[in-house]
Amino acid sequence: MDNAWAEGLVNVVDVEATCWSGSPPPGEVSEIIEIGLAVIDVRAGERVARHRVLVRPVRSSVSGFCTELTGLTPHEVDQGVTFAEACRLLAAEHRAGARPWVSWGDYDRHQFTRQCRATRTPYPFGRHHTNAKAVFTEAYGLRKRPGMARALEIAGLPLEGHHHRGVDDAWNIAALVLRLHNRGAWPTTAEHPA
Repeated sequence: MDNAWAEGLVNVVDVEATCWSGSPPPGEVSEIIEIGLAVIDVRAGERVARHRVLVRPVRSSVSGFCTELTGLTPHEVDQGVTFAEACRLLAAEHRAGARPWVSWGDYDRHQFTRQCRATRTPYPFGRHHTNAKAVFTEAYGLRKRPGMARALEIAGLPLEGHHHRGVDDAWNIAALVLRLHNRGAWPTTAEHPA
């Protein structure tokens, strides 16, 4: 186990962003509207906390399609914090820069990178990122990378909560990470799959 994992706590992050059934309306771009975060205690082998940060979009709006998919309404996300404040919270309250972190695929990491660059917000995460989808695909000998819900079925785990809700998806991804870790399939070096 590498030093980052040996410390014990790992953040699992899943974001939801503004989305549309087709192309974005003119002048709008996809923005994070919810950050779901689950904390894994690797030593105890359990999920120990779950957090949700709602983020107020400024360059887009929540479409009917987005509400149908995520359950998040325009009114709900309008009560959220700014993206810069959300990043500050991740760094200050959840040690995002120090703890290793995990996401299902690379979408979440890339969305943070794009949005931080566009808003000139400091990137909140450290360099220890693991793409859990890549690890799962390799561990189960799959030819195609499955979505999170399909991976839960393959692993024999229940889908808890509302799929496409960041806080629930992070919790479910954390269960998959623990399953992989318990099977001895989680990377043990600082070289994490992208």
